[in-house]
Amino acid sequence: MATTEQSDAWDLVSAAQKGDSAAFGELYDRYVDTVYRYVLFRLGDRELAEDITSETFLRALRRITSVSYQGRDVGAWFITIARNIVLDHVKSSRYKLEFVTDEVSESGSAPFVGQSDGEDGPEQRALAGATRAALLRCIAELGDDQRECIILRFIQGLSLSETAQIMRRNEGAVKALQHRAVRKLAQLLPPAWR
Repeated sequence: MATTEQSDAWDLVSAAQKGDSAAFGELYDRYVDTVYRYVLFRLGDRELAEDITSETFLRALRRITSVSYQGRDVGAWFITIARNIVLDHVKSSRYKLEFVTDEVSESGSAPFVGQSDGEDGPEQRALAGATRAALLRCIAELGDDQRECIILRFIQGLSLSETAQIMRRNEGAVKALQHRAVRKLAQLLPPAWR
């Protein structure tokens, strides 16, 4: 069952399909940070992430009439567009995917394991920062598909079905990929964390 927020987003899509530019603006405001964080995690370059995020919404605007409700959050559609642009960029420039941990940790991303909420003292913040940096280094060592699965599921917080749609795989394949990625991360983590 769709949440109220998802329903509201699809109402905005419907309005945008009828030519309401303010509705598309609201969609942009709602999803721009999610798309930007996804691209930044994939490429590690702020300027490139900004460019690809802009291109994502430009393509979405051009294709808004072709999207239809499929029982998922419309954010998955934006992430799919961004993913395709990232893949095209990687193929065309033979770009090597890397995580730049300084840029990722400053990106204002959603909290994930090891990220402090700002209420802790200096020791806890230092420990959380070190934990985050180590975790990001381990994620960077995963294969492309495993890395993308971990980013989408745990850093972006997408559902299994949304991740499957974006990665163009069935849910069973994503579950297996996620399982292998988590096992690999467990092997890559420092011994003290196991």
